Amino acid sequence: MSSNARQAARAAARLAAVQALYQFEMEATPLTLLLDEFHQHRLGAEIEEMQFAPAETAFFDDIVRGAIARRDEIDELLSSKLAEGWSIPRLDRTMLQILRAGAWELMARPDVSTPTAISEYVDVAHAFFDKREANFVNGVLDAVAKTVR
Repeated sequence: MSSNARQAARAAARLAAVQALYQFEMEATPLTLLLDEFHQHRLGAEIEEMQFAPAETAFFDDIVRGAIARRDEIDELLSSKLAEGWSIPRLDRTMLQILRAGAWELMARPDVSTPTAISEYVDVAHAFFDKREANFVNGVLDAVAKTVR
């Protein structure tokens, strides 16, 4: 796989992981069923005439499993980086999943450079939010990186 193809597959895995974490949060889908659903029907699939990019499945699984397994630790870390007056429950549910996935990657994947991890989740934020929210993701994940790396 070329370097560009691998980057695209990892970007697709990150976006899908945020979607899976959101589904887990909102519907409490059991982890094995959740992963199976994404493997069978989402990663690289065509849904409602939209073609989803092929994703690096092992990387996707790693993010989802890791972010769920370490959710309390991640939330504590994120809480410590939020501005005064902000809290985990106050965050938009999608925003929270982006931050959880990004924080987990910074904590657990030293093979991914800090700038790459932060930039990729800022890109994911752009898929859902405006520039202001993407800048928020950048700031929080930068603060997380300074603590965990």
